[in-house]
Amino acid sequence: MRLLRYGPTGHEQPGLLDAHGRIRSLAGSIPDLTPQHLSPAALKRLAAILPASLPVVPGNPRLGVPVAGTRKLIAIGLNYADHAAEANLPIPTEPVVFCKAVSCLQGPNDDVMIPKGSTKTDWEAELGVVIGTTARYVEESAALEHVAGYCAVNDISEREYQMERGGTWDKGKGCDTFGPVGPWLVTRDEVGDVDSLDIWLEVNGERMQTGNTRTMIFSVAKIVSYVSRFMTLEPGDIIATGTPPGVGMARKPKPIYLAPGDTLRLGIAKLGEQRQSVIAWRRF
Repeated sequence: MRLLRYGPTGHEQPGLLDAHGRIRSLAGSIPDLTPQHLSPAALKRLAAILPASLPVVPGNPRLGVPVAGTRKLIAIGLNYADHAAEANLPIPTEPVVFCKAVSCLQGPNDDVMIPKGSTKTDWEAELGVVIGTTARYVEESAALEHVAGYCAVNDISEREYQMERGGTWDKGKGCDTFGPVGPWLVTRDEVGDVDSLDIWLEVNGERMQTGNTRTMIFSVAKIVSYVSRFMTLEPGDIIATGTPPGVGMARKPKPIYLAPGDTLRLGIAKLGEQRQSVIAWRRF
């Protein structure tokens, strides 16, 4: 299934994408797509609903974050060897784990806002993992059983805040609008081999990132197992698993960073595409 949420910010409704690319409303079946609907039993109940029996949603509504109620947005750094090389950093021997503020989450096509005073806002196309059942000290061999599905994530990053302002990466990762997720959550059974998915990103129509999850240093199963040693993973939690090469800070002969008026487009095989416009900082 390709599950989604559509409608104005703060008023999203649950839906699914049918085989013809049409949004079908699930509002008559569940009040929203929340963590409680991500367990194997709950997903099985949703899968039993015939899409043709659901009303088609007219027009082209805004898409929100595919699941409501996410409590943790966790990210893995330097998880592609070629990205570590372009960043001139050693290949990690264990996953590099950091957190993005949940307040940065937004729909896949919502505007990306340059933070006030930013000079180095960058892009990162990433595979997102959505947890379906509680994971605590899980073995790698059983880790994927705790995954509900997958989605695309743009791990927007402010590099000066991240690397030049002292301390942890987090302050450059959690700014408002820095977490576009979606367009939909694709259930694990439909994705198949998650460790072999093409991933790409364009800025203003120019291809910047081209990669495949097969070149990740740490597999999805390894990441879920590893992170579960240090924190309990709960249904609805999202893990962004790292980015392939081609980020702005590593461009030659000089870095390229985002500016108001730029456009971003990214996609992952089987998981759909995102499109964002970049805007200047403003008060909400």
